[in-house]
Parts: sequence; structure tokens; C-alpha cells
Amino acid sequence: MRRKPIVIIGSGLAGYAVIREFRKFDVEAPVLILSADHGGFYSKPMLSNALATGKTPASLLNSSAEHMADQMKAMICPYSRVISIDPLNKNLVLQNGKKLNYDQLVLALGADQIRLPLEGDGIEEILSINDLDDYHRFRDALAIKKEIAILGAGLIGCEFANDLAVTGYRVHVIDISAQPLGRLLPQAGGIFLQRSLETAGVVFHLNTTTQRVEKSGEKLQLTFASGETIKADILLTAVGLIPRIDLAKAAGIKVNRGIVVNRLLKTSYESVYALGDCAEVDGRVLPFVMPIMHAARALAAILANKPTQARYPAMPVLVKTPSCPTVVSPPNPGARGEWQIEESQDGVKALFQDVEGKLLGYALLGAATKEKNLLTKQLPPVME
Repeated sequence: MRRKPIVIIGSGLAGYAVIREFRKFDVEAPVLILSADHGGFYSKPMLSNALATGKTPASLLNSSAEHMADQMKAMICPYSRVISIDPLNKNLVLQNGKKLNYDQLVLALGADQIRLPLEGDGIEEILSINDLDDYHRFRDALAIKKEIAILGAGLIGCEFANDLAVTGYRVHVIDISAQPLGRLLPQAGGIFLQRSLETAGVVFHLNTTTQRVEKSGEKLQLTFASGETIKADILLTAVGLIPRIDLAKAAGIKVNRGIVVNRLLKTSYESVYALGDCAEVDGRVLPFVMPIMHAARALAAILANKPTQARYPAMPVLVKTPSCPTVVSPPNPGARGEWQIEESQDGVKALFQDVEGKLLGYALLGAATKEKNLLTKQLPPVME
């Protein structure tokens, strides 16, 4: 009797990392990857600094779906969107109506860009970059444009701003916060980053929100809450990510901010697992590369009948802003302590310490990033 396959929904880093790790345990078990797009493998984090590194959309694609299928000894189905899951009967339905059975199911669905509720006849012109196809459209638009506005001064917004500014584009960044990376950096760090990016040519519009986007000839006019207006050739939204939970929710799988899983990456149904940007692991949603890799190793062992709890060590985030090298390891939510700040002309060293002086997190900018390795060794794990 033919074995039912392990089915992975999603061909991003999470999906491919799981199967790559799983093949270290089992090279025979049938594995099927269902991809809503072309299914090729590329590094999504590289999208935000591709211009400065001389990468084109075509050169960012490392391997086609066909090559990945050979490499992973798996069946990969591009353009195969899943529209429903029946976890009780262990099957799913594709957009073309085809029903597939599975032995174990992995949800590696990723996340979507948040879209702000803006007004105006220009909102359909707003671009977002969440995958390689999006980036291809963005680069096509850039070929004949020079002034770019970015909604959001978070991680992705700042990385794109730096990449565009150093390659000759005029860049505006708009955010409701008082500083860039407001959720990750203490004030001194945010100010240092802002000044460094301004030196590179980025113009910040902070403590404000965009209310309207209207067409103005060949440009877009943005109107802020203050009444101020600016014009840009392209408007890129980068205000954050929201985990893709709708498919799981419709199937009766427990969701919260993300698809809820325990330390064994298991959802509320047997044989259904989740990881990556769509997953809420033991209460944590961590849309970064390192948590995905650690979760993938644990889940691969689990799928090979070797139960292994996901564990996260300290995982510093390297912000790709070469104009201001930045590494941040935020303290865990709810951690009690205070930021201790050391500022110099060429950097900021911010340490988040508890009352006993124990290091719980840090933010290093400029020259202070050289202390990354030493300080990381002192950090507690994110999830033991």
C-alpha cells in the first residue's frame, strides 16, 4: 500500500528548511510541497539590499522548483494554492478542485504585508514587497522612477530606504513613531540610526500618519495627518507583517496572532504542524530567519518520529543598513530592567539589564557592533 505523503504548504525558507533537515533522518518518505507561486528557492531577506549588492530579480533566484525537487527528493507542485483543509480526515483541497490526502501536514504559510486603511484614488498604486514576484514588479517600476516614499520606519522600511538611497534614489520614510525601529531600539539608538540614514540621503517624516494617497499627474501625492503633503513616483508600504492564519482558522485549527503551536510545533490537531512567519510558538511570533531554522530542525526530527522540542537560543537580528551597521537582540516581552546607554560619535551601545546587572538584551549601532559576539554569549536563551 502506498504511503500517504508528508505535505508541506509553502515553499519559502520555512518549508524548504524542514524538508532539507528531514532528509537527514529519512531519504525515502514521500514528501509533497505545495506552492502558491513558482516554487523556486531564493533568500527573501536579500530583497531589501539587492540594489546595492548588484542583484537583479533573476539572479536572486537560487534554484527552480524542478531543481529543488531533485535536490530534496520531493514532489513540488508550483501554482497549487490550497483552499481548504480537513484535519479530521487528513486531506486538503486545491484551488483546481483536486483533493489530496496526507500523513502529516506542515503549515509554512508565511505572512502578508499589513495594508493601512488609506483614502484616495491612488491607493491601488501602492506597492508592497513580500516575495520575489513583488520585487520584480518593484524593480520594473524603479527603472523609470527616482523618488520613492516608504510607509513604515521598521526593519524592512529602513533596509529598503538605505538600499535605495545609496543607489541614487530620493527616499522619504513616513512613520507614526518618533524614531526609526521604534519597537526594537531605545531612543538613543533610534536617533543615531536616523541621523546616519539622513546622511545617506533619506528624509524622515516621523510622528505622523498618512491619510490620503492621490494621483497627481504621473506622481502620487501623500497627505499626512498634519496636512503636509509630499509627492513621490512610487509608494512602497512596509508597515509590518501579519501571519497568514485564515486557512488554518477556517479548518478549525486554533489561532491567535499566529497559528498556535506548542514547543513540538503541533497545532490543536494531531499530525498538523506549523512554523515560520505564520506560527505562534509557545506564545511567540518571531518573523526572523534564525527562529525558522531552529524550528525547522526540531520539526524535522518530530516528523521522523524523534520528538524534539523547539528551543531558541539568543538570536541577534542584523539590520541590513550598511550606512549604520545595527545589531539588536531585544529583551523578551515582559522582561524587567532598564536600558544602560553609552553614546559616542561613531556608535551607540545600549544594554538592557535587570536590577542585578544581568544582560537581557542589547542594541549595538555603528562601531559598537564589534562587541556583538562577546555580548551574545551573555544573553539568556529566548526559549529554553
